[in-house]
Amino acid sequence: MEKGHLAEINACAIDEIDEEDVLRFDHNGRTYVIIRMMGDDIYCMDGQCSHEQVHLCDGLVMDHVIECPKHNGRFDVRTGKALAAPVYEHLKTYPVQVREGRVFVTLEN
Repeated sequence: MEKGHLAEINACAIDEIDEEDVLRFDHNGRTYVIIRMMGDDIYCMDGQCSHEQVHLCDGLVMDHVIECPKHNGRFDVRTGKALAAPVYEHLKTYPVQVREGRVFVTLEN
């Protein structure tokens, strides 16, 4: 199966996300989360927990970690690495750029 090409997607305005908060972003039938840390560091990763496919957009974010709202599994927002049970499967992260007040995410189309 041939992979799609990479595309830079205009996901949202940076002002739509408070510091240490999460915004759900859907594209091509997939769910992602955009996370804004203190100091405007922005990250994007798969938007559902690898444990039970719970949406991470309602998760708690602190110190570069997002916690799943259902069973408290934790992921590093910079790498997608699973940090705490019950999650063991890592999440994919995606390149992000902020330009002119907008957040652009590079995704496979």
